[in-house]
Amino acid sequence: MLRFVQWLVSLQWPLRLVGFLFGGFNPWLEETRRDPLPAYRRLREREPIRRNRWQGSWLLSRYDDVTAVLRDPRFTTDRTSLLPFRLMRSASRRHPDFVSLLDRNLLMLDGDEHRRVRSLVSKAFTPRRVEALRPRIEAIVDELLDAAAARGTMELVHDLAHPLPVVVIAELLGVPLEDRESFRVWSSEVVEILDLMSGRDGLRPAWRGAEGLADYFRGLLAERRRAPKDDLLSAMIAAEEDGRALGEADLLALCGLLLAAGHETTTNLIGNAVLALLRNPGERKRLQEDPGLMPGAIEEFLRFDSPVQVTDRVITEDLEFRGHLFRRGQLAVCLLGAANHDPARFPDPDRLDVTRADRGHLAFGLGPHACLGAPLARLEAELALGGLLRRFPSFSGPSEPPGRRASVVLRGPTALPLTL
Repeated sequence: MLRFVQWLVSLQWPLRLVGFLFGGFNPWLEETRRDPLPAYRRLREREPIRRNRWQGSWLLSRYDDVTAVLRDPRFTTDRTSLLPFRLMRSASRRHPDFVSLLDRNLLMLDGDEHRRVRSLVSKAFTPRRVEALRPRIEAIVDELLDAAAARGTMELVHDLAHPLPVVVIAELLGVPLEDRESFRVWSSEVVEILDLMSGRDGLRPAWRGAEGLADYFRGLLAERRRAPKDDLLSAMIAAEEDGRALGEADLLALCGLLLAAGHETTTNLIGNAVLALLRNPGERKRLQEDPGLMPGAIEEFLRFDSPVQVTDRVITEDLEFRGHLFRRGQLAVCLLGAANHDPARFPDPDRLDVTRADRGHLAFGLGPHACLGAPLARLEAELALGGLLRRFPSFSGPSEPPGRRASVVLRGPTALPLTL
């Protein structure tokens, strides 16, 4: 059934035929994926809290509404009660590694269990450990740019935006060099569960990716238990709280999550940022003339074209929200991309401004579930963009990429050819 739905979505015309069901906002249409801002603007102005009756969900597009939901403990990340997740678990009963990854990853845990697991990971994934990676990340960026310089051209995603975070997260976890291509494929397959309607071949890619990652990391975890090293994997094994360490299922789920989320967001961030600079030569010039603006510019790139456009929460009890009755079990869909362009929070929000003072964007979420890897993503993007602008100040490329991710949740170019 899922494969049939995916096929219909890929055709596009069936989506247009039933467009009335979406109330003017259909995130699966190609034009919305290409430029979602007009649709976001219509939602904020006409129906900022919109009920999708056929989905049993609420769409929220204003900054204040989204932040209120993300901070409210009555909205949970535990989605196991939702019908789509129950169906997915039922269909995956012969794939226990996939079910375990689904149930035990940090994106699904909540409350005390989430705090315990995140606390243990945080002890290993500290800002100091991330900052210590700066020289190594700079060296990786230089290696990738040296290779591009020898060619005179660069396909940004393939040659820089994707390999950089893949190599970094692999080295952070302690994955051997020769295995990185395998886990890149597995993690790309697992990420499809974030947006199943935009995928291909049903759940099969996610099953395959989850099983590949689990089998691989079981072996690597056993090695690290016998002979710990100075890497994140060994640190997670050693981390304890009140005498409790992470179990095998939690470790495998965390490895899969860190691997997938650790490169997808950064790849999209770098791709979206370079595309924004190609479209805004004035801001690019300001950034080139004053490299000290780069840390603030990274925040503006995150706000302006967010790598993650959507997150959601399950409503845990009947409650009144801004004059609407939210029912227990319904879904609150938070449009991060729309909130980051809300003029009530960000003046002239559709304009890129690398000196913008307000950095309260929601690209990494908010509250207890804010992205754990945000410091690493910021550092990787800062060094990648800084190196690109310094080494190739006159690089050029198209204002529209030849391809974009077929995803509602994740946003970024699949390719961006540059002349150096």
